[in-house]
Formats: sequence, C-alpha cells, structure tokens
Amino acid sequence: MNLLSLTSTEQNVLIASILGDGEITKRYPGSRRKNNSYREHFSIQQLDYRIWKRNLLPSAFYFNQSRSLLLSPSLPLLTQMFDHFYNSSGDKIVSLTMLELCKSPLFLTTLYLDDGSLCISMNRNELKKTIYLTPHIYLYLQSLSFEDLCKLKLHISTYFGVEFNTSKRSDGFGYILKTTKVSETMKFLKVVGDASKDCPSMYYKTDWDFRFQKEIDRYEESHPGYEVIASSSDRRKNYTNEECEILYQMKKEGKTDKEIALHLNRTYWSIVYKWRELRENSVTLIPSDCKTYIANGNGEGDSSGNSPR
Repeated sequence: MNLLSLTSTEQNVLIASILGDGEITKRYPGSRRKNNSYREHFSIQQLDYRIWKRNLLPSAFYFNQSRSLLLSPSLPLLTQMFDHFYNSSGDKIVSLTMLELCKSPLFLTTLYLDDGSLCISMNRNELKKTIYLTPHIYLYLQSLSFEDLCKLKLHISTYFGVEFNTSKRSDGFGYILKTTKVSETMKFLKVVGDASKDCPSMYYKTDWDFRFQKEIDRYEESHPGYEVIASSSDRRKNYTNEECEILYQMKKEGKTDKEIALHLNRTYWSIVYKWRELRENSVTLIPSDCKTYIANGNGEGDSSGNSPR
C-alpha cells in the first residue's frame, strides 16, 4: 500500500485526519516495529462520526476493543508520509505536496469534524425582545504554526472558495482560522453539509437549519417571549419587484421556502423573513402583465411597482 494507490477519498480523509485529531506514531529506538502506524483518540460521544470516517479510510484501519481509538497496523505508507507531517522537532506541519492531493470536499469536512466548531454569537435587543444569532466556523488546528495555517487558509480559498481569517488565541501556537462573514460561513456549511449528509450525528455542526432550530428551542426556554433571528448576509439586500412577484407566485403554488430560496439564489432564512415581512405589512402581490399591484391593508393601492424592502 502506498499513498498514490489509495482512492481520492482515502487520500483526502487520511491526510485531513493526520492534520486533525490523528497522529502518525513514532518508531522508538529498539522497537520491533519496522514502520509507523496511525492512532486517533476520541470520546464515546463521537463514536458515530468515527465509524463514518472509518468507512472512508483504507480497509487496514480499525477500532480497538473499547472503541476509544482508531488505529492502523504498522504500514510502509505511514513511514513514507511521516516527514510530510512532522518537522525535526516533532511539530505538525502542512506539506504543500500533501495539500495538492486534497481537493475533495471530504478533506475539508474531515478537518472540520475533527477539529472545528460551528460557534454562534448572540446579541439581544431588549426593546424589541429579539435575539440575533450569527454563526461562525472555527478551525482550531492548534498544533499548526501561523505559517502553516496561512498555507491551509490559501488552499481552502483556492479550491473550496471559502475565505477564512487568522484569529489570535492564547493556547497552541497562538492562532486559529475562523470565518468572519455570514456568507462565508454559509458557503462552508454548504460544502461540508453536502459531503456529510450520511452522518446525522454531526448535523449540529454541518446543518444550519438543524442547529438553528435547536437554538430556537433553547432560547424559547431561557428567554420566553423573545423572537430568535438568524443573521443572514442577504437579509438586507433589497428584493426587486420581480423577486417579490416570484416569491408570491411560488407561495401560491405551494412551493417550500427551500425551493424558493434555491430558485431566487437567496438563503432559506432570507425567504422566511421576507415572506413574514410581506404578511405582517398586509401586503398582497398580484402578478399582472409583468407588473405588480401592491395593495395595503386599508384598500389603498400603489401601482408604482415599488416593493417593500
């Protein structure tokens, strides 16, 4: 077995695992082992995810009896890979040679599920009794230096189209990667969510709709009477008259918010908020010959075609 004989999936998941929670074990002087092996500790709460990952790794990988370690036997493959992941001091490094193989969404997904989080910042408006939630992605990878994080940051931007920023932290080598824009967070979740649809135990990290509903349930208990709103990069982008007309027509046809969002190239929550805004303002949109008649609740009309924002 050598690296190039592995499938693309096996390469991407293995490389991400070594950069993440896994390690290539050292061969000590006097050891009977001829080659290095792989080892990965994890808690029982993450067993379902590790089973999912194990099914993507080469067949030689296995669990120990208590299912607290993901292991491999001693393999020439791992001996060959060792110098690509560790410097002379034993610190983990990012090898550009290895990164060249990592263009599958499963690389980013494994890296994130191993050593990342979907974090949510909260702002509360007491006057409006509204809670605003803003999601961010954190990739901790605290065993990597600032320079190596920058290599990874560039790779993620180039091949997955997601922009991360370096952020200071007091432990490890002092830096982590994080998204600072909601739009980048959503792009990231789209990539990893599609790649891990068959791993439901990780939906709290990969599925924003799933996670947001959990947050709503939590705040309904801790802050009864408050409305919980998710920040969205396109919530404040004005809707055109044509978009409002399409939204109305698709609602009339019984289309779901997800279907409408896909059609209009907007987020799910943007559609939810816009439709609620139209209903709260008692706005009725009546398509007619490419124009929209907007009638408000008191029966007065405005034929200017200007839709509410």
